[in-house]
Amino acid sequence: MKTLTRPYSLLAIALGLLLGAGAAHSKTINVKTETTPLRVVTVTDGLKNPWGLDFLPDGKMIVTERSGQMRIVEANGTKGPALKGLPDIIVRGQGGLLDVTVAPDFATSKRVYFAFSEPAKEGKGNSTAVAYGVLKGDALEDVTVVFSQQPKFDSTAHFGSRIVFTPDGNMFITLGDRYARMDDAQTLDNHHGKVVRIKPDGSVPEDNPFVKTEGALPEIWSYGHRNVQGAALHPTTGKLWTGEHGPQGGDEINLDEPGNNYGWPVITYGENYGGGKIGIGTHKEGMEQPLHKWVPSIAIAGMTFYTGDKFPEWKGNLLVSALRGQTLARLVLDGNKITHEERLLQEEVGERLRDVVQGPDGFVYLISDESNGKIFRLEPAVKK
Repeated sequence: MKTLTRPYSLLAIALGLLLGAGAAHSKTINVKTETTPLRVVTVTDGLKNPWGLDFLPDGKMIVTERSGQMRIVEANGTKGPALKGLPDIIVRGQGGLLDVTVAPDFATSKRVYFAFSEPAKEGKGNSTAVAYGVLKGDALEDVTVVFSQQPKFDSTAHFGSRIVFTPDGNMFITLGDRYARMDDAQTLDNHHGKVVRIKPDGSVPEDNPFVKTEGALPEIWSYGHRNVQGAALHPTTGKLWTGEHGPQGGDEINLDEPGNNYGWPVITYGENYGGGKIGIGTHKEGMEQPLHKWVPSIAIAGMTFYTGDKFPEWKGNLLVSALRGQTLARLVLDGNKITHEERLLQEEVGERLRDVVQGPDGFVYLISDESNGKIFRLEPAVKK
């Protein structure tokens, strides 16, 4: 034990330790916006490419790191150990541990659902899978896979994948086209480039649009997608909205209706990397148009509708995080029409933003996809 060379009081020592412990997480940045001044608080850092974020009923956060770790983070930013019990995960390229969602009945089931890149049992193939585990202490127990994208394919790209529970007890899973298999997005005999809808135990709802279609996989909800990394339910209509990566241009926000074809790769507002046309153009009968698009691409990721009271001017707005664009896009809606966009945090934060979530406290939380990934909290600026 070191000897103090100055007569500090015990209270001063305790206060110093407390302040020192929180110093790494106390950074704040003031931001001006079109509607209200806000501040960005760094809740915690030191995460390795965090991908998904959700809240437990007690207000603690559960976060995934693409490198294969899942951990609990206290409200004050203290990170718990990596949870034990996760299945084998392929961590290559865009693959790894992806989204995480707390089950609606967590209070009784203790289930946490998560998406990950699942290796094939034989060979080099992989695909997106979704599993749940029962959270007990610092471990997930009874891990059960409820969905496995078919077919397996040896690729490091375009895994999706967001998980959204619906009030009727079902769940949506968004998927990617696996990049080199983009033509699969237009056929119904595979899960590439699809949004699927299942029950939490993995069974198929009887009212899925292709349940009675010969040759179609019954889980499919919609098709013609490229790489869907954002999904949220509209707070009024309950409809699924999705955010989709375009190639070099053509990021999309879509109203995702059952059985609809969203066009990829036949129609797109993007082009091949390095230039060059994809498909036939931007329109084709029987294929849906996006509600909103970005040309050039900003690489949109997570999204949420804001319904809280901390930012009343944002109520009903769609918040979309972006990777390459290093921004949070605030979209103003009039019904299903997007009437205005404001881009936030590009200069003040300047990091790849992978997910955006509204916390139970009404604040907005973001995670940055960096090797030193962070959790940020957006709060109204303190009035002087």
